[in-house]
Amino acid sequence: MSEQVRKLEPNALWNHFGDLNAVPRPSKKEERVIQFMVDFGKNLGLETHTDKIGNIIIKKPATSGMEDRQTVILQSHVDMVHQKNNDTDFDFDKEGIKMVVDGDWVKAEGTTLGADNGLGVATIMALLSSDDIPHPALEAMFTVDEETGMTGAKELDPSFYDGTILLNLDTEDDDELSIGCAGGIDTNTRYEYEELYSLEDVQAYRVEIKGLKGGHSGMDIDKGRANANKLMARFIYEAGMDVMLHSFDGGGLRNAIPREAVAVVSVLTLDQDNFESFVKKIKDELYTEFDPVEPNLTIELTKVDTPDKMVSGYEREKMIRSLYALHNGVFKLSLKFEGLVETSSSLARVSIKNGLFETKSLQRSSVESTKKDVANTIKCSFELMGAEVEQTGDYPGWEPNPDSAILKTMTKMYKDRFNKDPKVQACHAGLECGILGTHLPNVDMISFGPNIRHAHSPDECAQISSTKKFWDFLLDVLKETPKK
Repeated sequence: MSEQVRKLEPNALWNHFGDLNAVPRPSKKEERVIQFMVDFGKNLGLETHTDKIGNIIIKKPATSGMEDRQTVILQSHVDMVHQKNNDTDFDFDKEGIKMVVDGDWVKAEGTTLGADNGLGVATIMALLSSDDIPHPALEAMFTVDEETGMTGAKELDPSFYDGTILLNLDTEDDDELSIGCAGGIDTNTRYEYEELYSLEDVQAYRVEIKGLKGGHSGMDIDKGRANANKLMARFIYEAGMDVMLHSFDGGGLRNAIPREAVAVVSVLTLDQDNFESFVKKIKDELYTEFDPVEPNLTIELTKVDTPDKMVSGYEREKMIRSLYALHNGVFKLSLKFEGLVETSSSLARVSIKNGLFETKSLQRSSVESTKKDVANTIKCSFELMGAEVEQTGDYPGWEPNPDSAILKTMTKMYKDRFNKDPKVQACHAGLECGILGTHLPNVDMISFGPNIRHAHSPDECAQISSTKKFWDFLLDVLKETPKK
């Protein structure tokens, strides 16, 4: 199936994407893709390095006649989000992504595609391996661990770079030029709770919420999509104290909106009919509420054997009330950019089992003071119930510069080529530009990319025609790079 992808245009770009997608590359396990990129650069005879954290640097001299142009840094990250549907049999540590062409889109079979940010990486690879594309001197910056902490950007060694323009190829709408982004902070909590032996004469049920769209917890946070963890907390809360909780397992990656959650609960045998009636009622409520945006939402109820232990009623109330009350979604809209989400929070992970309650959430904001505010809001919600709270991975946003020289150049070029103005805006995602700017303060930065939809979910797809549009525009930009 992936052979279909290799026949697409621009051919060099899609072939490099196919090669890259054959290499497992989860965040914090990038050893194989680092070696793959080092071998790629050296096999081309190009100057190739890695810094102490593992970022790869590949340099290519300017083509004839372009030696007097400013050096351009081309930047993308090599790691990808590994997510799959529950019914998909796939080992991310051993298998390459299985790609398919569906009309004008490239998708994967039940897993994330890796277009975020693999298409950016493949684009740079196509430029580095070309022998007929005019370009200034290029410095390829391939960073590691973007998806789980931006470690590569944070630990970047700036001494490897002389470029004065940086093109980040990690946004997901081909009509946008991004000049700013949100910073972020992770809030992780831990609480040991009391377990009791389960009651007799009860019926246990496995409750599964699934079929949600999920997506990127920054770019998709304003689309009204359901969070499986929040829905499950609501379900258990509304079920009432007569329902006993044994376990709760929802969500996964810190930067993905949870698509699925599973809980095991039990009720007294004589209450089975009432409980099953309640489930039907709340199903109808949620289907009605979310039908416009979550048409595939399902809630499945399955009878199971009763586990040996359950959460005490007092502890159940503390945990479920905290989850139900927790802010999730858009926290504040920008006062400077119309329609832009300034601040948000996403409850990414919930686990209740074996006497331990843990959560992971991610707060984002393009304003540092508001990021602190929402992070404290989440922190206090859990501290009130007695949980331990640790906040880590704090990284800055990217302050927009509307007077950017490269922005003015690219805006004019976009309008000349496509006969319309691009959307110049900041985005509510954690681009590495904010961090890179602290290492390279005199570099003029901008971010753009092809259309990618449903990143961080198994529905991720990349538009073929848009990728060609993005590629052609990038070649124009390189051809017209300003002189030194």
